[in-house]
Amino acid sequence: GSGRRWGRCGRSPRKSVQGWLAPGCPSRAWGAPRAVLLNKSLLTRPVVACTTTLDQPTLAHQIHISPRSYAGSKAASLHWTSERAVSVLLLGLLPAAYLYPGPAMDYSLAAALTLHGHWGLGQVITDYVHGETSVKLANTGLYVLSAVTFAGLCYFNYHDVGICKAVAMLWSL
Repeated sequence: GSGRRWGRCGRSPRKSVQGWLAPGCPSRAWGAPRAVLLNKSLLTRPVVACTTTLDQPTLAHQIHISPRSYAGSKAASLHWTSERAVSVLLLGLLPAAYLYPGPAMDYSLAAALTLHGHWGLGQVITDYVHGETSVKLANTGLYVLSAVTFAGLCYFNYHDVGICKAVAMLWSL
């Protein structure tokens, strides 16, 4: 083989000049200083794998990923592409709304702005809300907020001047 023998070291890791070493693993440096890690969260990590040769040892890492990331499916890629498409669509809708105001443009803006905001706030929830119950409550709140936003914009478009004319009126102040 390659001359490697992998062992399991059950005590806390220590730091050498070249990298992390588990106790009992040979050091690659002559007289290298060794500091014991005092951080409790690092001491409770999984067991360290080390080599008994002079090769660089490796540390087994535990990576935490969100449940949404487990899938790794094409749906995530399609969602990302859809988000970018709506962003680009908004870049075109804004000048078009100024040049060609009307009901079709008002409702298109209402849908695109609501969807863009929904997806953006959904990413905030994914990144910053933790815990099963908290995530469910936050997502429920997001769906309610998005529905109320879309309904409010549609109501404004139907019963008032509409988004395009309202923005034009604000600019004329």
